[in-house]
Amino acid sequence: MLSLGLLIPFCTGSVPNQIGQAMSQIADPVPAKHILFVHDGRTDALDTRAATVADLLSEQSVVPGADDAVDPAPQSALTDGETVTYRPAVPITVVVDGVSRSVRSSAPCVADLLAQQHIAWDRHDRVSPAAFSSLSANGTVEVRHVDRWTEVVRKPIPPKVVKRYALALPFGKTKVVDPGRPGLAAVSYRVVRTKDRSGVRRRTLVSRVLRAPRARIVAEGIGDYAALTALARRGIEGTLRMATSALTMVATAYSAGCSGCSGMTAIGRPAGHGIVAVDPSVIPLGTHLFIPGYGRAIAGDTGGSIRGRRIDLGFASNAAADAFGRRDVVVYVFK
Repeated sequence: MLSLGLLIPFCTGSVPNQIGQAMSQIADPVPAKHILFVHDGRTDALDTRAATVADLLSEQSVVPGADDAVDPAPQSALTDGETVTYRPAVPITVVVDGVSRSVRSSAPCVADLLAQQHIAWDRHDRVSPAAFSSLSANGTVEVRHVDRWTEVVRKPIPPKVVKRYALALPFGKTKVVDPGRPGLAAVSYRVVRTKDRSGVRRRTLVSRVLRAPRARIVAEGIGDYAALTALARRGIEGTLRMATSALTMVATAYSAGCSGCSGMTAIGRPAGHGIVAVDPSVIPLGTHLFIPGYGRAIAGDTGGSIRGRRIDLGFASNAAADAFGRRDVVVYVFK
């Protein structure tokens, strides 16, 4: 301390401050940063007091070239826990549609190299090695553009909705009897890309059904629920008689005792309520029917004046037939 004191000139204020700062730095150095340094295919854990990424690279005797990749950028401040990646550029041969050129690139994979070189490609083109393969020095990357291909597209086939008219449901009510199932079709297209690769033209080659759709069947009530209580008690699914179609027809009435009537119908059953005369070309004989306001019936007879959408409803008496008269009705035809 005596010798030190002899070296310090008196009446100077700056020198003691400089010595104090130096002593402070010796006593309290800048804390080291813990860094992961990724390079040459390996990762090293380092302790460093470098202030920037460039300082760290200098410590590791790395001088980045113009095409080398450094992440973060060399001028970035270095922080504790950071990962610094250095990837030197390597020579690569790029062949596009038979035309070859040599480049230097630090891209980590083939896809990044093609992006750097502004080489357009998509999933239809042939790229070798695969797009996400790593690059190696003196390797070759080949791209062969494809402008024509066949494309197969699977498309759903929506099920059609089939309406059935159900006696066991009240009028205006509906019930899904079968939800159906969509089908599946495979459509093959011939695709041609435009010269500027901005669009494509498609031409359908063939379409084939892989799975046929199953129709969605919806029952729509037409019955008088109060009048069909016994039927309804047995359950809709077990007793559902569903009409396949509904026809608007002109209805007249007759009875077994009418003038000129024999009392026996064409199907061999006696005339009366529930036996109706139809044109067999419109409704085949023996078909089960339902007519609101009349009830269930069987197409069991014909008549000279019953042609087209005409129907003659059988009644038990002339009085009942006369009371019915002539009117338009909806005839539900059951399967």
